[in-house]
Amino acid sequence: MYVFWKKFFKGLSIFSILLTISFLVYLVRGLDILKNPEALSQLLTNRMLLGAFAFLLLQIIQVVIPIIPGGVTTVVGFMAFGPALGFILNYVGIVLGSIILFALTRHYGKMFILLFIDDKTYYHYERRLFSPTYERFFILNMISPLAPADVMVMITGLSEMSYRKFLTIILICKPISILAYGYFWIYGGKFLFK
Repeated sequence: MYVFWKKFFKGLSIFSILLTISFLVYLVRGLDILKNPEALSQLLTNRMLLGAFAFLLLQIIQVVIPIIPGGVTTVVGFMAFGPALGFILNYVGIVLGSIILFALTRHYGKMFILLFIDDKTYYHYERRLFSPTYERFFILNMISPLAPADVMVMITGLSEMSYRKFLTIILICKPISILAYGYFWIYGGKFLFK
């Protein structure tokens, strides 16, 4: 049964990447998002509450089941809901998803992690888990917009770090990576277009 779920999540991951690419093509070609960054928010104007709720759920799910590229959803959140609401939805969704992911890993252990990543990646990060500087390494990864945050949350779930310390790190560090990632791609895209 475990092998089935591992293959299922691998297939789902490939499907989600293809879906993400299709969505990005739609944003660029269909909505011309590079010339009109407000196009996505205009599309949601009459469905803002439903859209915000759906996006919040998507952010939670993309962290708990790390098969959707989280960076894409983060940028979409800013583009669809603007800087303030986009940030809040991203932040709340990612924090809630991280707490759930940490708890699932703490409960199910290594076998849960191996549903989503290969052995080589797992052992690469697991080796760091027992170093005296792991907590600093984890903090730096939570601040970095380019770090594999979901993998780091799962690996940290295997550590002896308390829920309180984990939550403190996530609450303080995640705003930095969310803002950096979102604004880098939004303004970087505008710069490249010009």
